[in-house]
Amino acid sequence: MALEDWFLRAAERGNPATVLDSRHGGISYTEGNEVRALIDGENYFTELRRAVQAQRAGDLLLFTDWRGDPDEMIGPGGPSIAELLSGAAARGVIVKGLFWRSHWDKLAYSQEQNRKIADDVRDAGGEVLLDMRVLPLGCHHQKCVVARYPGRPELDVAFVGGIDLCHTRGDTNEHLGDPQPVKMGRQWGPRPPWHDAQLQVQGPAVGDVEATFRERWDDPTPLQLNPIGLADAYLHGDDEHADPLPEQLPDPAPRGTAAVQVLRTYPAKLPRFPFAPDGERSIARAYDKTVKDARSLIYIEDQYFWSGAVVSCFAKALAANADLRLIVLVPRYANEDGRVSMASNLGSRSDALADVYAAGGDRVAVFSPENRAGTPVYVHAKVCVVDDVWATIGSDNVNRRSWTHDSELTCAVVDSVRDEREPRVVDAHGDGARRYARELRLQLAREHLDRPGDDPADVADLIDPIGAFEVFARSAATLQAWYDGGRVGPRPPGRLRPYVSPDYRGLLKGAAKLVYRIADDPDGRPLQMRLRGTF
Repeated sequence: MALEDWFLRAAERGNPATVLDSRHGGISYTEGNEVRALIDGENYFTELRRAVQAQRAGDLLLFTDWRGDPDEMIGPGGPSIAELLSGAAARGVIVKGLFWRSHWDKLAYSQEQNRKIADDVRDAGGEVLLDMRVLPLGCHHQKCVVARYPGRPELDVAFVGGIDLCHTRGDTNEHLGDPQPVKMGRQWGPRPPWHDAQLQVQGPAVGDVEATFRERWDDPTPLQLNPIGLADAYLHGDDEHADPLPEQLPDPAPRGTAAVQVLRTYPAKLPRFPFAPDGERSIARAYDKTVKDARSLIYIEDQYFWSGAVVSCFAKALAANADLRLIVLVPRYANEDGRVSMASNLGSRSDALADVYAAGGDRVAVFSPENRAGTPVYVHAKVCVVDDVWATIGSDNVNRRSWTHDSELTCAVVDSVRDEREPRVVDAHGDGARRYARELRLQLAREHLDRPGDDPADVADLIDPIGAFEVFARSAATLQAWYDGGRVGPRPPGRLRPYVSPDYRGLLKGAAKLVYRIADDPDGRPLQMRLRGTF
């Protein structure tokens, strides 16, 4: 296998200012990592709690997030997020965090929640900064935790993905909802079911995730330049200056079989990021490089799936390869039920799906999950598996905002261990299916098709990606037929239903397109890239 067929070369990242490629002598990824997909919040919170509670004085805990709720419980018996982080700081752990400062709370954002965690950690001896170094209407969307244990490097771990340290995220695979929910649209019920994913990494790639944190932390640009925000920070006594970090430890030793490439999005902005003066769009570039050669199946779980400029890579691949299939899992509704916001969200998805349907026809299947009670499950996961070889879990959605405008962080993984189950080769390079990518796809399929447990016989019909496409389609059609027939008799197994794009017209469609283009899915590329349609 040539990993450069699947990963970006250093020059292909398009950002020579970052340390990510130079710190490995020009190699843009690390090998020898142990990776584990943590599906849904309960599983992630369990591992996060274990990692942080194992830390002691002198250890290092770094994190970035979009939102944090201080009282969100990490498991049924706690502790809360604030207690977990501040407790580590009180034990002498060096705790450093970067939260997005957020917009005004009256607009349903999270400024005060993020500030409360920052205050609690600071009172315990740590340091959390509220970072507003973003474009207008932009945010820091990266979600990662790095735990280092000097003298115990075998414990070093990083978590990267889509799960925030906040309410609603602590759901289980059964999807009955987090006992501490956020308010969403009425379609989601009082405890919105929430599907998500986080990647646990141990090995040399931990150093690359840590280096990503350090680049942001060491940015000398003021945390914000808005006079109103500066006055607000002064009145609240916010910490506006990052203290120095301890010197970065050597990368953890190899311990597994996975190659990992850390990918990011940063916008082109003024003042410039010193580590990405023209921005970075390596997530978009990685998708473009990998998807164009897809031969068998692209499997995606995504919160949005918007923007023709972004989904064009999938449409081109479908048009170029008559054997390629695409499965997309998306939430059935927007998270809010306002008429314009719903039309912006779902209408933009309809436009994007129209492009892939035009290219792939019945080789495209789009589903939305629900729990066994019939309540829709909100898909917040950001997962992609290509030909059972290349797989990503991160914070980035399939939309223009995530690929150009906000800060994002994802890990692409290629396992060195082949999966020996037939068909063993489903990719264009002839490299063969890999254990991690195939198992990730099957792990997700078990949940969505209601096949719990680990009996190999339960997934025998899903190993072939083409067969899996048909199984998904039949399961969703059977469940939909049960609904259409008045729900007579036992509910069929499976939690997927076909996704049906709504049709918006007239003034509502026009207003929704305006909101979508300006606020929901802005473009953070330099002007010349926009004009050329490149990333």
